[in-house]
Parts: sequence; structure tokens; C-alpha cells
Amino acid sequence: MREISEMEMPLTDTRPMQNGGTKRPPSTLKRMLAMLVVLLLLAAAIGYGFFRHIQTLIASAPKPTPATVSTITAKLTNWQPNITAVGSLAAAQGVDVANQAAGLVSAIPVRSGAMVEENAVLVQLNVEPDKAQLASLEAAAELSGKTLKRDTELLSKSTVSQSTVDADAADQKSKNALAAQQAALIAQKTIRAPFSGELGIVQVNLGQYLAPGTMIVTLQNLDTMNVDFLVPQDKVSALVPGLAVAVTLDALPGKTFPGKITALTPKVDINTRNLTVRATVANPDKRLIPGMFVKVMVAVGAPDQHLTLPLSAITYNSYGATAFVVAPGGDAGAKTVKQVFVMTGETRGDQVAVLTGLEPGQEVVTSGQLKLKSGAAVVVDNTVQPPNEPNPTPQEK
Repeated sequence: MREISEMEMPLTDTRPMQNGGTKRPPSTLKRMLAMLVVLLLLAAAIGYGFFRHIQTLIASAPKPTPATVSTITAKLTNWQPNITAVGSLAAAQGVDVANQAAGLVSAIPVRSGAMVEENAVLVQLNVEPDKAQLASLEAAAELSGKTLKRDTELLSKSTVSQSTVDADAADQKSKNALAAQQAALIAQKTIRAPFSGELGIVQVNLGQYLAPGTMIVTLQNLDTMNVDFLVPQDKVSALVPGLAVAVTLDALPGKTFPGKITALTPKVDINTRNLTVRATVANPDKRLIPGMFVKVMVAVGAPDQHLTLPLSAITYNSYGATAFVVAPGGDAGAKTVKQVFVMTGETRGDQVAVLTGLEPGQEVVTSGQLKLKSGAAVVVDNTVQPPNEPNPTPQEK
């Protein structure tokens, strides 16, 4: 056979390598490297395209616009320290009239809602049997008196003993006492007005049997009213009898009734730690009615000046009270805000006193704080303002 020369051998060398592998030709390696370079270039192109896409999305995203808020300029105002509380009205003289003795109603000389004078008869119970009994007892007492007189004369003549006269005297006192008791029972069956005032609705009828203690009618003198209200123990030291009070109530909006403190309970309720205070208010027009719910304001101390803001301007958090102060800045005339800590004092109506943290003349945000943080841009629109009245009154809208 003919031997194959070295020039006729195939270009691909597939001879086994010494380590057992197969030796790849140089052309295959070049193709693999080219494919790897192409893949890397493709990945880079895809990554660059994705990066450019993200940049485009970011650029096209809407930019945040400044938040719209309302503001107010902080300023000092006169502040009268007050203690406010709620209470109930009661007539200075008021009673639910009831009978002390049992009996049948024989007469009702008054009508419901009438004005009566002191000692006027309200209800008369049947007293005929009692009058007959009184007559019998008075007769016995009269006889006892005659017996005592006769025995006293006989005693001067030593006809009767002293013990007989003493027994006659005791018997006379006993008979007189029985007669007086019967007369008192008759008087009890005539129910009279203890003072002048206005009657309520009569609760009994003619012929009705009344057991002792039956409520007959309420009697109220509305010329002067008492207001009882509760004050926390930490404010008791500021209260003394004679301090002026102002009473208002929802039933009479816009109307204020002046009065003064007349009494303070000498002990604090152990359950509520409150003290009951009573004030007296004149009621010449009879517009105040017992049982009404009222609001009481007591002026304590001398007037002072405080920096005041609407209650809505203060944000209360677990770490303290804060407010947003407006400062010039931003683009296109926008302003920025800064959050500051404040210490608040008493409140009155829609206002709160700010003790520290703000200065007069600063512009403070009054609404829209929930969407703000320090450094945020804002646009001020004071078309609508939150309530800022020291003495607000309800209004129908």
C-alpha cells in the first residue's frame, strides 16, 4: 500500500493528547472567542438600553409640586385666665311638695303652672273626722281644767289632798296635749306653699287617697338660680366666694348670664378628685329653668398677654407638640417650612396659648400639616382659614 505523506495529512489534528483530552484546533477557539465577544457586546447594549430607558422614565416622571397650606401670623393678644366647667341649674328655692299625713283629697284650689304666694293652700285633704275627734279631745281637756280648779279650791279648805290636785293637773296637761296633737294633724292635712313661686303640673286628683309622702306638685322660685359645677383639685386654690362667673347654655345661644360664686364644698370627691362649687345667677326673665345643662366660665387672676394660634396650627405627637414655620425659599416664589417644637398652655374657644417655641411675627401653618416635613416647599393660600374665635358660638350652615 501507498504511504500517506506528511503533506497529505488532514488539517485537523484530532490526535489524543497526553492527558486523555482532545486537542481543539485554533479555528474553533477563534470562533468561540468571537461568539463570546458578541454576547458581551449584546449584553452591554441591552444594559445600556435599559439604563437609558430608566433615565427616560425618571425624566418623564411628574415632579412633586409644592403643597398648598393656609397660614397665620403669630401675634400677642390679651389673655384672661379662666376656669371653664359644666354644671346644672337648680332653683335657689325649689321643692317637690308632698303630704305628711294620709287622707282623701277634698279640694285642689290651685291649677297647674300657676304662680302662688307663700302659705297658699295647694291641696286640702278630708279633715271632718279629725275635727270631730278634736272637739271631743277639747271637751275632755276643758272638763279636766274645771276639775283641777275645783280641787284646788277644796285643797285650800283641806277637803282634798295635794296628790289629788297634782293628778288633776297632770290629767289636764295630758288632755291638752292630745287636743294639740289632733289640731296639728288637721293642719298637716292642709298642704300649703312653703314659699312664693311657680307650680308645676299637679299630680293628684279629687277623691284620690294619698299615702304619706305622695308627690303632689313641684314648686320652684325662679328669681334666683344656683349653678353647681365641678372643678379639678389643682385649680381649687384660685377659687374663692365672690368671684364673678359667666353662664352660657346651648338652649340660649349668644346669651350670657352673670353671677358669682357663693359656696365651695369643704372636701374633694375621693373618686373624681373634683370639688363641687356653687354659683348664684339672677334670673329676672325666668329664661333659666332648673335641670338645664350649662357652661360656666370663672375669671381668675389678672389679664396677661400670650402668643395665640388656632388649635389646628398645633400638631400633638407622642414626643411633643410641634408647629410648621414658613420661610421664604424655593423656586417661582414658593416657600419652605421648618418644623419646630412648642410648649402650649391653656385653651379658649378655638385658640391655644403658645408659651415657648415661637416668636411674634412668624408665619405659622394652620392647615395642611399632614403632608409636610421640614424643608418641604409650600404655596400659601389663605382663602379659607380654620376657626380662630376665643368665644365661638354655634352657627347653622
